[in-house]
Amino acid sequence: MTQALSMLNSGSIVSLRIISARGRLLCWNDVISLSFDRYKGTRSVKFVRSGQIRTIHDVCIIGINDFDVFL
Repeated sequence: MTQALSMLNSGSIVSLRIISARGRLLCWNDVISLSFDRYKGTRSVKFVRSGQIRTIHDVCIIGINDFDVFL
C-alpha cells in the first residue's frame, strides 16, 4: 500500500482502475493526483490529455499502474 500511495502522491502520471457507484469498472489512463482530503477520504485527480479534474473516493481505487491495490 505504501508504494501505491507514493505513486499517487508523487505527482507522476499513473493509470487507475476504479469501481464506480453503479458497480462499473472504469479505466482512467494518464491521470495525476492533485490533492487528498484525509477526513473525507477523497482525492482530486486531473486528466492530462483533457485537463478535466474529478474527485473520487480512495476506496473506489482498485488498481494503479497494473497493480491491484486496496486503499
